[in-house]
Amino acid sequence: MAINSKLKQGTTEAARHVASQPLAPTHRLLRGYGFDPTLATQLETALVSEITYKIPWEEVSPGPVGEYIEVVDYDPPSGCFYAPVDLNDERVLAQNGLAPSEGNPQFHQQMAYAVAMTTIDRFERALGRKAFWTDQHNRESGAPLTDQFVPRLRIYPHALRMANAYYSRRKGALLFGYFPATEDRTSGQFPGGMVFTCLSHDVVAHETTHALLDGFHEHFLEPTNQDVLAFHEAFADIVALFQHFTFPEVLRHQIAKTRGDLRTENLLAQLAAQVGHARGTHGALRDAIGKYDPAIGKWVRLTPDPAELDRTTKVHERGAILVAAVFDAFLSIYQNRSRDLLRLASGGTGVLPQGELHPDLSNRLAQEAAKSAGHVLNICIRALDYCPPVDLTFGEYLRALITSDMDLFPDDQHRYRVAFIEAFRRRGIYPNNVRTLSEDSLRWTRPGEDPTLAPGEMEDRLKLFISNIHLRTHVDKLRYLTSREAIWSMSRGIQADLHAAIQNQVIKALILQTLTGLALSGFSPPPGVKLSGGAPVFFVKSIREARRQRGDGRALNQVFITLVQTETMEHNGQTHSIRCGSVLVIDLDEERVTYVIRKGLHDQERLLRTIEFEESRSLTASLGSTYFVGIREPFAALHSSGA
Repeated sequence: MAINSKLKQGTTEAARHVASQPLAPTHRLLRGYGFDPTLATQLETALVSEITYKIPWEEVSPGPVGEYIEVVDYDPPSGCFYAPVDLNDERVLAQNGLAPSEGNPQFHQQMAYAVAMTTIDRFERALGRKAFWTDQHNRESGAPLTDQFVPRLRIYPHALRMANAYYSRRKGALLFGYFPATEDRTSGQFPGGMVFTCLSHDVVAHETTHALLDGFHEHFLEPTNQDVLAFHEAFADIVALFQHFTFPEVLRHQIAKTRGDLRTENLLAQLAAQVGHARGTHGALRDAIGKYDPAIGKWVRLTPDPAELDRTTKVHERGAILVAAVFDAFLSIYQNRSRDLLRLASGGTGVLPQGELHPDLSNRLAQEAAKSAGHVLNICIRALDYCPPVDLTFGEYLRALITSDMDLFPDDQHRYRVAFIEAFRRRGIYPNNVRTLSEDSLRWTRPGEDPTLAPGEMEDRLKLFISNIHLRTHVDKLRYLTSREAIWSMSRGIQADLHAAIQNQVIKALILQTLTGLALSGFSPPPGVKLSGGAPVFFVKSIREARRQRGDGRALNQVFITLVQTETMEHNGQTHSIRCGSVLVIDLDEERVTYVIRKGLHDQERLLRTIEFEESRSLTASLGSTYFVGIREPFAALHSSGA
């Protein structure tokens, strides 16, 4: 009895000891620059130059090396490795990471890691699933699927001794440069001082977004129209810009400085200010709402021009139009959400009295700005699921924005979608094949809205198709996996099963071919074009599941199946590899296809347009239209040229 009593007492003490152990942290706090080091050297902004990044906790080894990121600090110009930072060192943990320092390579590693992980976390929270990097097979040959999972993106903080930074698909890495600033004493920079691109939040976030987008839509690097490459640049800028609004110290400071009017010059709308000044531009590298005018020597606000898109061909300049449209939509949303605060603060006039804003008003305006920016960024990221997998245009991205938001928030209380439509219209961005700019017209067409089929016929056939391919069974295999490699591996097996099932369905009926526009059982090319690669072959590029909460509190369980097809054609003595694809958006609860977003081989008008664009591009000598042809590092050429 005494022995049992002692055993019981020992067990109780052990349980109490286990219960007293602290829980694993949910986040890691790391200090860094909110924008870049220049704010720390200006009295007005010194107090808000440093922020604390809050990233999901993960076990990291010196580098830092974690689940998504591997920082390798090798400096090829000097041929040396810098000692890696150990974020688990108790002295580092105790002070929320190393103190910001331009001269400490270990802080450079910490800064790049913190910004990259912040960007990845933003993507995953918006999409409701894990993020993946481009598969290894895409880096050299673009061959079909292989078993080469890419667990980590490498980051080289000191890879280049030049004014450049870029994402390399071939290396699966981000490469950041460093360079001496211009000797121009009017640039606002220390003449000849060293500038490190890895210390710019905007540069790191921009390049990380390139890598995330390439892992999501790899064919967005193929220049099949003027918008595709520009979208890559614009989207990377959009993510970097709207992450500014997650920095409360800087946000409150800029709200107070602009007296709540974010349409005036402010840091939040500018990208890579230090890099821009150091290169002698007298302004930020890019600005969503204005630019430095050398004729008058100061910043001026840009006026929307609906005709500008038609005459703009350079990638960065064309992408800037899309960035301006999205930022303008945000400004309208922020203004609408904060109008009541301004009325209260102005006695109902809406015109604030002279002098500094009351701190309480600044804080409330900052909260509305942060909330609006977060919503806009989530909308922009979620829209990627609703984009065609190839040959994207700005107008189609608008349709993706509207459709994705309508699915989650049928009741648009704050008129976000109206703000997007108006902002795109003001810059001449329109989709093709829509009758009006109403939300219903811009939403992607549902299968049941096909006028060539009897009411309900398409839905019934598709419901049978979903049942026959055992989609729910496949998704259940993915749903509770936590390892990214396990999800990747399982997805590849499901894609193979889906390919076989779809092929079997095609033999029985042509409903899927009609729906997707792909040539699943035969194809006739447009007049003047002949096939040179045999019968077209399709493959299931990806299957993605998403669980999101709608505005009414209900869950939205979706599956996105991407089908891609490539055909080789000849026209005017030139060989063209034409890519086509479709995305099936499936409501898993109701087992129905809600949308089919397609760019099919049967769209002969698009095929001819793509061929003509490629042939005209091959005759153009400008770097802006040819830099992606035969270049192993396309982003390196783009970012160094400013094309």
